Amino acid sequence: MRHQSVALIGGSGFIGAHLANALVAAGKTVRLATRSRARARHLTMLPIDVLEIDVFDPVALARFVEGADAVVNLVGTLHGGRGRPYGREFARAHVELPAKIVSACEGKGVHRLVHISALNADPAGPSMYLRSKGDGEKAVRAGSRLATTIFRPSVVFGPQDNFLNTFAVLQRLLPVIPLAKPDAKFQPVFVGDVASAIVNTLDLDAASGRTYELGGPTVYTLEALVKFCGDAIGRHARIVRLPDALAYMQAMTFEMLPGAPVLTRDNLDSMTRDAVLSGPLAPELGIEPASMEAIAPAYLGNASLRSRFSAFRTTAGR
Repeated sequence: MRHQSVALIGGSGFIGAHLANALVAAGKTVRLATRSRARARHLTMLPIDVLEIDVFDPVALARFVEGADAVVNLVGTLHGGRGRPYGREFARAHVELPAKIVSACEGKGVHRLVHISALNADPAGPSMYLRSKGDGEKAVRAGSRLATTIFRPSVVFGPQDNFLNTFAVLQRLLPVIPLAKPDAKFQPVFVGDVASAIVNTLDLDAASGRTYELGGPTVYTLEALVKFCGDAIGRHARIVRLPDALAYMQAMTFEMLPGAPVLTRDNLDSMTRDAVLSGPLAPELGIEPASMEAIAPAYLGNASLRSRFSAFRTTAGR
């Protein structure tokens, strides 16, 4: 079945901007929901409809999805208040919103739903982030009348990412980086490959009911990623490997500072599970994942310090 009209929820963020471009290139008609049109000003040159709505309002959400052939949910947050099994922010963004999206789609006759989750999402996971992502997947699968596909990416890299750019910024600013969880493993995936995987499976009947993991060709430790960023900018901070007790003290300190924290205790809990694929990429995704070495040095090395610092300040905010 061809899904021509696609509604993006959370589409003004990092992944959403690349996905909107990929959908337009594939000939799709795209509408995008955002909390503020100013947040989506970087997309105004695209032939898409940008609508300022509160997606947490069921009435506004239903109006937004009405007439769409497919909906893609990209909303996510890395940080939130503490609670059991997770804090209010995680519950609202990762569990309650997907349930509302399912209800809106079923109420308006939308057939197709694509949901972006996270590698290691698990209702019994070690962190609030992973537990809420796991419960969000359960909410999506509850849509019995929907053709749903769930994607679980590892950490996503690309221009304007808030991961590699942060480590580049830190090494330009600091002579020493006290590094928590240096041996945590990641399998970074290029944002363009994430967008391609979504587009390639949007009209694929065989993708209905499937959950796909997304990762790049190489597994790295966190320490190796920091060193990679130093190589890219030609400046290496000395890495001090923190034991877990000091790492959690560091995270608690960041949590008490004003603004969005660079690191939280919940982030550390998430890193107790390696963010690596359990097997090879599914062939129907139609992607040959790009290597970090082929793409990241160009944007890490050429971006201005000012733009990198802007990325650093917004790190804790998908």
